[in-house]
Amino acid sequence: MALVAGQAEVHKLTLRQAVQLALEQNSDVVLARLEEQKAQASIRVAKDPFAPKLYGGSGLAKTWGFPTTIGGNAPSIFEARTNMAIFNRPKSYELAEARENARGAALGTQSKNEDAAYQTASLFLDVEQLKRGQEPLEHELEALARVVQATQARIAEGREIPLEGKRAELNVARARQRAETLAMDLDYGEASLAVVLGFPPTHRVEPADAASDNTPLPEVPETPAEAVTTALANSRELRRLESQMQAKRLEVRGFNSYRLPQVDLVAQYSLLSKFNNFQSYFSRFQRNNAELGVSVQVPLLVGSAAAGYRAQAEADIAKLRTQVQAARSRIALDTERSYEEWKKAQTSTEVALLDLDVAREQVSVLLAQLGEGRVPQQSVDQARLTEQEKWIAFYDAQNSAKRARFAILRQTGTLVSGLR
Repeated sequence: MALVAGQAEVHKLTLRQAVQLALEQNSDVVLARLEEQKAQASIRVAKDPFAPKLYGGSGLAKTWGFPTTIGGNAPSIFEARTNMAIFNRPKSYELAEARENARGAALGTQSKNEDAAYQTASLFLDVEQLKRGQEPLEHELEALARVVQATQARIAEGREIPLEGKRAELNVARARQRAETLAMDLDYGEASLAVVLGFPPTHRVEPADAASDNTPLPEVPETPAEAVTTALANSRELRRLESQMQAKRLEVRGFNSYRLPQVDLVAQYSLLSKFNNFQSYFSRFQRNNAELGVSVQVPLLVGSAAAGYRAQAEADIAKLRTQVQAARSRIALDTERSYEEWKKAQTSTEVALLDLDVAREQVSVLLAQLGEGRVPQQSVDQARLTEQEKWIAFYDAQNSAKRARFAILRQTGTLVSGLR
């Protein structure tokens, strides 16, 4: 651990800075962005049949007898030809499908952004909570050490049995064990947060002072019904499934169009050689020759493959329709549950704060009584231990409330915009 700490680079970031880095460097986000670029490139591939292409070369050859080449054209010094689709419905639907798939890939990237932002926010809260838990544990260790001293003094005076001394030492050992576990968890949490942000595992990310991040978070919808409506309207998952379903519909229309005629623009230029024996077979010879026109192909028998592909695509549409319905139900249920968890976490935070106020007031009362000689120091130390435990419980409740809030913002699709 010392070797790793010596090589570690520490990054102090606010929550918004951490989320921004995750959106730029998180590996899942980067992979989704590459998939989106790949889908965009597929549009250019699908456009290829409708783009003019020019091929040039030479068909020069020595001929004996009728002047033709193996390809069937006349031997030429130079030849150029082009071919371009004018009317080709299957290819048109393939292009539309590629565009729809690219839109779905963009929605996938947005979904990964939301996931990365939520993962970053969750880890950030965990690290922040662990750091805040260190101070109460330190105070608890100090108070337990004083309890051990007081207990040993009473044992020496014969007012306590030795078992109480062992119990006090056990409490100190347990507190030290919790402190060591917290330190290891904190180191692991900072390393995990660094990895999520795209840093090497030897780096560490520490939460910066919360006062430097003053931008308020987006408001949570006022009612569960409003939260569900917003979640369904902004769900990238639903929009991506609907995009996939639209792409499959275009695929079906493409298979249905296989019986339509196809029209291509064709053009060709040839520069013929005068040394081939054209004059022996043609009454008139011309070196420069050009052709421009259209090629029309009418499918007469298209086979059974198109019908089979269409049936597969229709089955995929039915499957996606079922997935959309299931996703809508799950999103509505999860959003309602998250809203309830957020309300419960808010109530728990209020109760934990009241509990903490009671513990702090109890310490103040015992300190005043200690000054009057009415209570022993042990009672004050025990009250301070209780106060530290209440602080830890209050931090836990705050963390749960923030996590539940982030969960709702994630499901309503406003987490990324709110943390940028």
